[in-house]
Amino acid sequence: MAEFLKEINWSPLWISLKTGLVATVIAFFLGVFCARKIMKLRPGAKAVLDGILTLPLVLPPTVAGFFLLLIFSLKRPLGSFLLENFDIKIVQTWKGCVVAAAVIAFPLMYRNARAAFEQVDINLIYAGQTLGMSDNKIFWRVVMPAAGPGIASGTVLAFARAIGEYGATSMLAGNILGKTRTVSVAIATETAAGNYGTAGFWVVVIVLISFAIVALINIVSGRGMKTRRWI
Repeated sequence: MAEFLKEINWSPLWISLKTGLVATVIAFFLGVFCARKIMKLRPGAKAVLDGILTLPLVLPPTVAGFFLLLIFSLKRPLGSFLLENFDIKIVQTWKGCVVAAAVIAFPLMYRNARAAFEQVDINLIYAGQTLGMSDNKIFWRVVMPAAGPGIASGTVLAFARAIGEYGATSMLAGNILGKTRTVSVAIATETAAGNYGTAGFWVVVIVLISFAIVALINIVSGRGMKTRRWI
């Protein structure tokens, strides 16, 4: 076992964790921002935009990866613009891992944030307005703390989704060892190569991480809630 662990290239784990952290930060701020804005829209516009923002959650990841590849390809206007003006290349780079993971994780953050905001007591907002607080101050000092458990659960779920992303990542960032190969991509690669021992090792790693994340969600979502037993 010791020899096996010495031979393991740990880069997929570090790339997955690094990608998950950065993608979660992006998904967090975008998700909270969009959820806040959606709450202020009329029902018709809210339904349409909500469907668009939730689309990456229901589409196959490979479809999302296809669209991302079309957008950021060097043969496309945006891809060539980023490379020529900012020396930023998305396709076949670690940045592509982050973009793909953030896009796939975003709907989970957005949906949880919106659901959490909808549960906030409107009287708390009215009380803040009565005290002369600005909208931004009410949001950050009243709404966000009240929606804290839901926001926290969404953040953890977004991180879990980001580190486990495969379809969009493999299409946009590729499979470059030490550069863009995440744990999920490594599992598929090692399985295809017949290296079931290595693939199984990464499966165990991702299962343990996923279990820890689920336990964390249960702890976070359980705070401040009454425990009820059903017979």
